[in-house]
Amino acid sequence: MLEDCRNARERWGGVTELVDRWLQARQQLIVQYCGLSNNPDFSQTGRLHEQLSSLCEQLLDYVSAGHFEVYEQLMNEAREFDDGGIEVANRVYPKISKTTQEMLAFNDLLEVSEKSEEDMRAMYARVSRLGEIMEERFELEDLLIENLHNAHADQVA
Repeated sequence: MLEDCRNARERWGGVTELVDRWLQARQQLIVQYCGLSNNPDFSQTGRLHEQLSSLCEQLLDYVSAGHFEVYEQLMNEAREFDDGGIEVANRVYPKISKTTQEMLAFNDLLEVSEKSEEDMRAMYARVSRLGEIMEERFELEDLLIENLHNAHADQVA
């Protein structure tokens, strides 16, 4: 029994660290997003384009880490504990995938956008919608973390 406990801690304790790092990246993303929404000077299109590009880069890194690292580990943990987490993931994951597509579409628009003042105004009009998408995604991810990882915290500790 002690050996099983040790194995669980070794196996799933790293997931907590992975999730913690990912949530820190989320916090940095939110800070960067909030910095964009403060009265942009549309006469400085090059600077605004750089800020949006930086946000998109950080956003894509965050989304990639979720899809290729965090979700995979959460699903492994859900399979191991087999307590309904997989069903939750099957309901939530398609919604997260939808937000991914919307975030990628925002990034793609930036890639094809010129750096004119009119183009930057159009992109900034979409920044508000991006914030809504991010908020929706974060809520869904929190639901996954709660049901696929935090639900087992006592067993892993």
